[in-house]
Amino acid sequence: MSINLDKWDVEDEKFWESEGKKIATRNLWISIPSLLCGFAVWLYWGIITVQMINLGYPFSQSQLFTLSAIAGLTGATLRIPSSFLIRIAGGRNTIFLTTALLMIPAVGTGFALQNVNTPIEIYYLLALLSGLGGGNFASSMSNISFFFPKKVQGTSLGLNAGLGNFGVTTMQILIPLAMTFGLFGGTPQKLINTSGTLIGKIPAGTETYIHNAGYLWLIFLIPLAFAGFFGMNNIKTKTVTPNLGSAGKSFGMIIGLLLIAFVTAVAGLYLMLPAPVGLGLLSKWIVLPLVVVATVFGMKYLTSGGLRENLDRQYKIFENKHTWAMTIIYTMTFGSFIGYSAAFALSIKVIFGFSHIMVDGVMTHNTINPNGPSALMFAWMGPFIGALIRPIGGKIADKVGGAIVTQWVSIVMIASALGCAYFMKAAYSSATPETVFVPFLILFIVLFAATGVGNGSTFRSIAMIFNAEQAGPVLGWTSAIAAYGAFIIPKVFGEQIKATTPEYALYGFAIFYFICLVINWWFYTRKDAYIQNP
Repeated sequence: MSINLDKWDVEDEKFWESEGKKIATRNLWISIPSLLCGFAVWLYWGIITVQMINLGYPFSQSQLFTLSAIAGLTGATLRIPSSFLIRIAGGRNTIFLTTALLMIPAVGTGFALQNVNTPIEIYYLLALLSGLGGGNFASSMSNISFFFPKKVQGTSLGLNAGLGNFGVTTMQILIPLAMTFGLFGGTPQKLINTSGTLIGKIPAGTETYIHNAGYLWLIFLIPLAFAGFFGMNNIKTKTVTPNLGSAGKSFGMIIGLLLIAFVTAVAGLYLMLPAPVGLGLLSKWIVLPLVVVATVFGMKYLTSGGLRENLDRQYKIFENKHTWAMTIIYTMTFGSFIGYSAAFALSIKVIFGFSHIMVDGVMTHNTINPNGPSALMFAWMGPFIGALIRPIGGKIADKVGGAIVTQWVSIVMIASALGCAYFMKAAYSSATPETVFVPFLILFIVLFAATGVGNGSTFRSIAMIFNAEQAGPVLGWTSAIAAYGAFIIPKVFGEQIKATTPEYALYGFAIFYFICLVINWWFYTRKDAYIQNP
């Protein structure tokens, strides 16, 4: 079978059953593990930073939260060009190259972690590069949307995103386990604080191979790159990739567009991060819109010929008001999932792993809590539930409608966020924070579950609102903006923990969820909605 598919009409039932379904399914099952590894490499800083604390790395809590935030910002920014790559360079070409590129941060992270004295600036650079994994989601979802008919869009996109999101949970389980033995050789380091894995706590003094956190992913990335190159397809039709050139030309366009996003992300970080890394001139709330705008216009005006014409055609999605409504709503669901996934483990460590006691009339937060829960034992639970339930959310939405499901999800997210804030406040003012850990964990798992269901329902809505040509780019664009949650949430948590008011972060997120509830009601569920319950 040809790598490039010149005929592709999945809305034709006969074609779908005779040819299309088999091809689409093969591409889906190569896409899912590739996306899984992208999520793992993108978000592994949430686990690595916890172990850095346990090993006594000479970095502040603020610096460690910044590592996750840098990866989050870069990954989200890279999603902007990735949203449009499928129509420019083809699905097979894009998924293969972006999966292969993940080997660069994986190897670099493993190498850097072998030396406890590696400067923080090196880790900032590696976090920047690991954003490649975050960018992959937009191209992956856009690609899969072209392979399946509308009748199963909620299910197929839910599977790709939901099982792909298992990269977070897979990473949170495999990395702690891989650190316990010399899988790739090297010199181990000794724990200063108690650590943990899925199967129990590991006492201080235990030898740990933290560098395995990076090298581990080569076991999966190398065969997946081959699978993508030889097993996936480009859809070379008028509505998908009509002007597909050679593989080499496609790779050049992919790298060129990704480089534009890297430059704008670096510029934004330089303006925002404090000295000596950056200038610290602008607030994140100013920098993020500037980065988005600079990336969109950079792609438009730094390209030429057929590439610019292709982008101009795809940019028509910005003329549709539903693009903006669904971007905000999708940020509530996926933005929350990815942001909490990035910040959850380190938040557990900082809030429950220390006793918060008064010393000379001043509340302190730097006394190790010997009874604190191990972040590495529990952090995987929320992302696991959120990813597991995502395809279910898509199936429910296929039956009852996406907007109705999203409306109920919004209510659950508001309530659970406020509940988490209550117990977070109680923990951060207690000498025994572990006493409120269980209700905090349960409510956070409920919050993760709601984000997963909402991810599935919003995919259904996008597939029903937009036509075949626009649905893919809209999926990519909304996921790009939502992915800034992986920057905002760790950053806000870090700032509020530094200010000793971590609960304020969740109060703010609950207000945002209420705004999303109103937007969803106005556009899609009220009596005279623009589109009724898509």
